[in-house]
Amino acid sequence: MADLDDLTAPPGIEIRPLETLDEVFAATDVLAEVWGGDDGGMPPNLLRALAHSGNYAVGLYDGDRMVGASVAFFAAPAERSMHSHVTGVLAEYRGTGLGRLLKQHQRAWAFTRDVGHITWTFDPLIARNAHFNLIVLGARVTEYLPNQYGPMDDVINRGDESDRLMVSWALAAPASPPAADAVVATVAVPRDIESLRSTSPAEAAAWRRRVRAEFTEQLASGLVVGGFDDARGYLFVRA
Repeated sequence: MADLDDLTAPPGIEIRPLETLDEVFAATDVLAEVWGGDDGGMPPNLLRALAHSGNYAVGLYDGDRMVGASVAFFAAPAERSMHSHVTGVLAEYRGTGLGRLLKQHQRAWAFTRDVGHITWTFDPLIARNAHFNLIVLGARVTEYLPNQYGPMDDVINRGDESDRLMVSWALAAPASPPAADAVVATVAVPRDIESLRSTSPAEAAAWRRRVRAEFTEQLASGLVVGGFDDARGYLFVRA
């Protein structure tokens, strides 16, 4: 996995807290553009409340332009954890390492507040997110959540059920990939489900049902997700 401590921001790139109303509304607009649709962003009043009450709410800037945003809120005090609710970077900036930079910033911010874990959810069908979360960051899958958010009307999720994986990132000790002989089962996912939703919605829906059924079967048998492999998919090991 990557050493996040070695990352540095490219020239002109800066991450700053959302402190003014203008910054809050700009973040809402950025998130709406990332997800698309009328319900794709985050309500500015909620974002303002989270930022003002001391939660993690930042904008990613290229010069004076906000090009990404990230929001997380604290869990119960005894858990020393926070939940990363939404992170997005404009399409033209994806694949440039800025998502990893945001996670580095979030991790450092959490450490200064005695937070040991960050949780978040992601769509199990999106292979690139599984690669980033489980291989690059070393987060660990803790739950499979069928249709967690119900129907969603943003462009990315519209027409599909919102199954999610909950992951927990141990900030001081990320998970390592499982040993080859520890893997006892795998669950494959499509290489590019986002394109498949556009070109063949029926096939995309079939993938959703298949992955849900296979996850349910493996978890019910006492196995847990130990990692991810780009060729084989999710790697299951004995608990």
